[in-house]
Amino acid sequence: MKLPVSTEWVLHCATTLAQLDPGASASTTQLAQYYDLPAPYLAKQLKALVKAGALAATTGPRGGFRLARPASEITLLQLVEAVDGTSPPYECREIRRRGRGALPAEECRRTCVLAEKMAQAHEAWRRSLAAVTLADILDSLPASAPARTRLRLTGTA
Repeated sequence: MKLPVSTEWVLHCATTLAQLDPGASASTTQLAQYYDLPAPYLAKQLKALVKAGALAATTGPRGGFRLARPASEITLLQLVEAVDGTSPPYECREIRRRGRGALPAEECRRTCVLAEKMAQAHEAWRRSLAAVTLADILDSLPASAPARTRLRLTGTA
């Protein structure tokens, strides 16, 4: 499965926002400069996280994005699905019933074994991401990372 580059962006940006002081925010421009990303496209992705309830946005000169909930309540699955959707990556089109190799109808009463295995793999992937929160990610960062992130992103430690 190959996810779009925007998935990496939102995972890193959400992790970065989780390192800020409670209630603090960062603008699209700050995040785009921090990671050398195109601000207009990043803004679109961040708005998807707002719509999903993972981030909150404020307007005005001091506006920006911040976590909408505690980091312990935001899973990687929620972030990924906010920008990539919830559709499974594999769709069986039942080609086993077509062409010269078409199977008889009685052999196709059961779900295609390949579709079944792909669905199981997708569900395992979803369970894995659902079991990891932003707080878990923060716990695995070096102790100096949050202060360094705050200093480089907002100029405050």
